[in-house]
Amino acid sequence: MIGYVTLGTNNLEQAVAFYDELFATIGAGRFLETEQFVAWAAAPDQPGVSVTKPFDGKPATVGNGTMVAIMLDSPAKVDAFYNKAISLGATCEGKPGLRDEVSGFYAGYFRDLDGNKLNAFYFTTPES
Repeated sequence: MIGYVTLGTNNLEQAVAFYDELFATIGAGRFLETEQFVAWAAAPDQPGVSVTKPFDGKPATVGNGTMVAIMLDSPAKVDAFYNKAISLGATCEGKPGLRDEVSGFYAGYFRDLDGNKLNAFYFTTPES
């Protein structure tokens, strides 16, 4: 259902450098680019994430309660993605770990350089 999500930035060059490196760790690359925004996806027919300078010309702000969740296929990839984000200057909002034993929800949370909240997650298969 989701085609892509967009995050505002006040420094497009810095945000693009951050996401180029971060998304490269999961095989995602740029699929759309203008002077105003850049978007990444694993494939053109997959959901993407973009960063943009706000269209109205006002400063980008962080949405309270807004978060972008990146689905990965193993806890190790969640750890690697989270750790890469932190190494690029992101701030921790919750280290990777199992959040719910019943569902097997494993996630790590961080904020990008503009303060946008993201997480990387994987649903494990809990042992019966």
